[in-house]
Parts: sequence; C-alpha cells; structure tokens
Amino acid sequence: MNLDLFRSFLPLRNPIGFGAADFIELAIAGVLVALVIGRERFGAAARRLADRPLLCFVLVGAMPVVLRLALLPGHPAPTPSGADDFSYLLLADTLRHFRLANPAHPLRQFFETVFVLQEPRYASIFPLGQGLALALGWVLFGHPWAGVLISEGAISALCYWMLRGWTTPGWALFGGVLAAMEFGPLCSWMNCYWGGAVSAMAGCLVFGALPRLNRMPRLAASLLGAGLGLQAMTRPFEAVLLLACVALFFGRWLRVRTAALAILAVLPAVSLILLHDRAVTGDWLTMPYQLSRWQYGVPASFTFQPEPTPHRALTEEQRLDYEAQAAIHDGTPPYFARLLERLPFYRFFLYPPLYLAIAAFLLTMREWRFIAVAGTILIFALGTNFYPYFYPHYIAAITCLFVLASIVGLESLSRRAIGREIAGIISLLCVAQFLFWYMVHATGNDQMGVYEPADYINSGDPQGRLAVERQLEAAPGRQLVFVRYAPRHMFQEWIWNLADIDGERIVRALDLGAQENAKLQHYFTNRTAWLLEPDANPPRLTPYRPGPPTQQPPMGFSKVQ
Repeated sequence: MNLDLFRSFLPLRNPIGFGAADFIELAIAGVLVALVIGRERFGAAARRLADRPLLCFVLVGAMPVVLRLALLPGHPAPTPSGADDFSYLLLADTLRHFRLANPAHPLRQFFETVFVLQEPRYASIFPLGQGLALALGWVLFGHPWAGVLISEGAISALCYWMLRGWTTPGWALFGGVLAAMEFGPLCSWMNCYWGGAVSAMAGCLVFGALPRLNRMPRLAASLLGAGLGLQAMTRPFEAVLLLACVALFFGRWLRVRTAALAILAVLPAVSLILLHDRAVTGDWLTMPYQLSRWQYGVPASFTFQPEPTPHRALTEEQRLDYEAQAAIHDGTPPYFARLLERLPFYRFFLYPPLYLAIAAFLLTMREWRFIAVAGTILIFALGTNFYPYFYPHYIAAITCLFVLASIVGLESLSRRAIGREIAGIISLLCVAQFLFWYMVHATGNDQMGVYEPADYINSGDPQGRLAVERQLEAAPGRQLVFVRYAPRHMFQEWIWNLADIDGERIVRALDLGAQENAKLQHYFTNRTAWLLEPDANPPRLTPYRPGPPTQQPPMGFSKVQ
C-alpha cells in the first residue's frame, strides 16, 4: 500500500508542503500523544502481564516474528546475495542432510567461489551455529529463512528471560519488547542469512544463567555451559572473550559443582566442533576458517598477524577479494584510532534516546555486577578491535548487556520523581521511533529509508537476481548456468550451489572458456546450458553458445604471489 501523501519528501512537491523532517516530527508527536494518553491504561495492563512470566516469554518471542511476517507483501523473504549468505546456506543444506561435509567434486575448478572450500572436502568455511539455525527452519518449514525468524524470536524471549534475573518483572518485560523492536523486523540480522541472532542467543543464556546460580544451581550451570558452547559453535574467538569475562567478572558466583556442570554442558558443543573440523579439514584442531585462510588468504588475519599468503591458484574474483581484504588489513589505523573509529557501529545496539539511559547507568553504577557488565562490554570492544574490519554481529554475544544497561539506567532514573518522567519519555521515544519506521516500511515508502541508517530491510530486486531465478525456474528440465563475470567484478556472488551439486536442478558454474566448458557439459549431460552475465544492467541470461576463448587466464585461474 502506498500513500500519495508520503511519496515526495520535498516540501514544494508535497500536497501539504511537508518535507521529510516535518513528517518525522509530526509522526513522533502523534505517537507520543497517543502513548501518553494511553499510558495509565497500558501501564496497568503491563503490570498484570508482567506477573505471568511464561506468557510474557511467549508473547515477546512472537512479537518480532509476527511483525516481520506482516511486512511480507512488500518485503518478502530476503534474497541471498553475498558470499556469506551462500556459504551459510551451503552449510545449512549440508547439515539438513545429516552431513558435516560433502565430497569434493571431480570438476571442482568450475565451482570455486568465495568462502567455500573445494578441497579436501566441499564445505562452507564458517562455524556450525548459524548453519544449525538455518537447517532447523529449513527442515521444519521448508525454507532456511524460517530459521532466521526462529532465532530472532528467541533473542527477544531469551533477553526477557535474562533480564528477569537482573531487574524487576516490569522492566524485564519492557526490555524484552525493546529487544524485539531493536533486533526484530527492521534489523539486518532478520533480513539476511548470516546475522548475529544465534550468538546473541548464546549471550542471553550465559548472562541469564549467572544471576540464577544461587537459586537454581544445576539448571543455571547447565544453561551457562550451553550458552558458552553455542557461542563456541558460532563465533569461536568471541567465545574465548566470553569465557574470560565469565571467569574474570563472575567467577565469584561459581562453585566447584556448578563449574563442573557448566563444563559438562559445554562438552557436546566442543565434540561437535571437533567432529566438524575433522570432517571438513581432515584435522581435529584445524577449523575450516583456518584452512580457508591458508588456501585462499581470506578471511584476513588479525591486525597483529602478518597478512596470509594464498597457497593455491585463485580465480579472478577470489584474487580481487583477497586484494581488497589485504588492503584493509595493511591500511588499518593504529589500535586506539581504530577503536574510536568503530564507535558509530555501537549505534546498532541502541536507539538514540537510550544514550541518556546508558549515561544514567554509568553514573549510578555502584554494584559489582553492573561494573562487571561494563567491563564485559569493554573487553569485547578491545578484543574485537584486533579485527582489521568490524561488523555488529562480531559482538552479538553482548547484545543483551546493551539492553540490560539501558534498562538499569531507566530503572535508576525512575526511582526519583523527576527521573520517573524522564524515564517514561525516553521509553516512549523508543517506542515512537520503532512504530514510525515500521509504518514507513509497512506503507511501502521505502525511499524514506535513506534517512534511517539503522534499518536494513530488503525491498524489490536491486541486483536483478529474482528475474534471473524466475527465468531459470520457468525453463523445463535441468539447467547448467555458466557465469561470466566482467573484469574487476567483486563482492556480489553469483556462483553458488548447495550440498549435492550433481543432484540440483540448477547448477551454477564459472565460465572457463569454450574448451573447458565442454568438459562440464559432457559431465552434465541432458542439461540446458545458459550464459549468465551478472554485470550487465540488468543481468543477462541467454542460451549458452560456445564462442571464441574468453579473456580469462587459462582455466580461469590466476596465481597470487
């Protein structure tokens, strides 16, 4: 649905002379007035609801899922596009077939692509966590994005559960709703396949278990271990940071028996990690990520390590990706300058009004447990600063701590007469911000999204992928697609396949020239061959006709020295 009133944000072209800022101000004012009018009635209902934790858990968990599904008419399930997306989908498809790796393909040179190993086994380079979530949704509901929805709902529900151990039921409920708004339908984690929801779930389990160790030691210790194990399966380096923070700041809450139970609860995850390493790389202690770095030179190493050198021939696309990551690694600023440059990324975890709540949290921080929360956030910031680049999902394990600090700050403000009003205004502003931008996207006015950098939701088909897929789906029988990149193509992956390449109806392969392509055509008999040129505008898919040799190096490979 489009509203003509909102189609132009230039005052002279708008029917009532409003610009973008005017609409934002009017909408926020309207939402605030409505919320203030209904605050007493809503507050009484919320207090009654807060006394029913199981119902709150279910409702808060369902909230982001229902809201995102309501946007499907204008914003369908995200179309995978980047190398990360496709690598995680390969991992999920491998897992849903009850395998940890796949046999190397006899013509694997045609399937070389970023973030995928071809030897010794055909597999994703990534850890298991996100792949398990996608595989679960794929098995249960027939689509990998269902796994994203499940994990996103789990963030909100587990964040609420975690907060119940740290604060009052009422504020815990608002914190769960806040998590559903911040990391729900408009968040990048819900609108791609490589998000940070699983790591955020692990953090909720860990920090929700810690304050419960005295009241329910066995269950809490088991959940603590499960959270640490889930983090190890998702972000191994940050799992080390998480374990260090638990030992350093919260070790006094542990006893010998609870520590032993936590270790036992970690063991299944550790065992699965070792089995996965062995299946993919052939070595129990070599992660697929590490083997990819040795073979292809990517992902880039930590800033204190030398840039890795590839030990195999690279396709032109892989070479360009390696050079881009090497340039970032070698050109990274000094450590503390880099730390300051990354401060804007923390906006991902906080609505602007919550910066006031964070200030209140810091000013009233007297208890050791809250000092430990601040210390954990600091250690994650310092530890992940060794990456040459940074994304919010790197520190997803402490997502719940940003929510906790916000809630504790609001709660501390509410203990004073004037502070109660301030806390109420901050809370209302957060709700107003979410509702405004949600309605903008719900009404199809996505062009206004340029004014809100924190939102990330798919709209339309900007890369032309859906049109190509529809054309292939409409073609009868089995298809073989040769992908011919233009010079300097990078960062938009078009060569991707699932776990069983030979069994797929559509196989996508690198164009290596007529002579080499004939080998693949002979291998895949009875398939219709296509030529895909993704760098054309729009991407061009035409029947494949062998022509003169391409401009690529022999076999489509170039060697990085």
